[in-house]
Amino acid sequence: MDELLDDLLEKIKDGTFPPGSQLPSGRVLADEYDVSQSTISRAVARLREQGVLVGRPGRGVFVAESRKR
Repeated sequence: MDELLDDLLEKIKDGTFPPGSQLPSGRVLADEYDVSQSTISRAVARLREQGVLVGRPGRGVFVAESRKR
């Protein structure tokens, strides 16, 4: 899962997923990274805990506009 986290963070840093953008669905990410949806869920949960991502009920997961420090 560390590689997945590192890659998602890199995509956020390089602007692939800019602040305020919505992440692809868990199913799409699972297919892209060839992991289970539960692995994606754990990675997203960890990034939400770090303030990198925010969940919007009924809308999806988005890159935080400003990160917690």
